[in-house]
Amino acid sequence: MILFTKTKLKGAYLIDQEPIEDERGFFSRSFCRDTFNSHGLNFSVAQCNTSYCKVAGTLRGMHYQVQPHSEIKLVQCLHGVVYDVVIDLRPDSDTYLRWSGAVLTAKSHRMVYVPENFAHGYLSLTDNTIVYYLVSTPYHKESERTIRWNDPAIGIEWPSMNKYVISEKDRNVGNIQDS
Repeated sequence: MILFTKTKLKGAYLIDQEPIEDERGFFSRSFCRDTFNSHGLNFSVAQCNTSYCKVAGTLRGMHYQVQPHSEIKLVQCLHGVVYDVVIDLRPDSDTYLRWSGAVLTAKSHRMVYVPENFAHGYLSLTDNTIVYYLVSTPYHKESERTIRWNDPAIGIEWPSMNKYVISEKDRNVGNIQDS
């Protein structure tokens, strides 16, 4: 069974899997087109990505692609723990430029459904973290955009870390009001 919980951002969901366990381990359905469609989520997979973060404090984001290559993502932590964040970038939305964050762990089987026109990123809270996500649209370099992870106009409250490991690209992007 898959359980859908609305976040404070319309269209974004936390999705919990209910694993069936026995002496061998567990089985869990993480995606079923019909179940997603019954919740109004029309999602088909075009690409699958895996991300590995060597050390705690690795921050990836806040990334998105613009039309006509905007993406829907279904994100899950397979090993370790991450703090996952989405930002609503739909100008006509009541929650425009607001963010929502959730802790994803390998043990919880919780996922985040990231709608089109949302930025997405995460912070590894443990070493050797693996994040896996399904994406509705193939990567299109010219359509990729990034919002500064600590943009004061957004005000994301990231967990405090001794050190953040951030790519040069993500460190050097301007604030959203500068674009």
